[in-house]
Amino acid sequence: MKKTLVAASAVALLALGSGADYLTAGSSNAAPMATYVLLDGSQKTTADLKGRVTLVNFWATSCVTCVGEMPKVIATFDKYHAQGFDTLAVAMSYDPPSYVINYAQTRKLPFDVAIDNTGAAANAWGQVQLTPTTFLVNKRGEIVKRFVGEPDFPELHKLIEKLLKEA
Repeated sequence: MKKTLVAASAVALLALGSGADYLTAGSSNAAPMATYVLLDGSQKTTADLKGRVTLVNFWATSCVTCVGEMPKVIATFDKYHAQGFDTLAVAMSYDPPSYVINYAQTRKLPFDVAIDNTGAAANAWGQVQLTPTTFLVNKRGEIVKRFVGEPDFPELHKLIEKLLKEA
């Protein structure tokens, strides 16, 4: 009985956490403070994201969906970067750094890639465990939308275009 209850609870939590979460207009949901160690050894913080619309993508090289969506993430970055859009790809703590570096170099990822070796960034962003989990952050540093799984890219592009027009 106890195992059944635990399993049912886990399924319910997964169901609640899946899909895209829409945040209501006017609600303030500040992106959590975190420090990211980039592949070149430099650091970036959540505060550095302000002033640009940013896609924060938690991913792993072992995640089939993550690898599958990465060309679309690159295309989105390429399409909007000159207009004030940025991307931060955060590799999960269980992803071997050598795999992440190899993936980023061989795929020529054009945006910042961080390795969350302690899991602190994933925890700060709501204890992210499922990959890919992607957040869209507006210029004010507020989370506008969260996707668990691959985003609907045409819908994402419309939202990015709307956010880029905001002051």
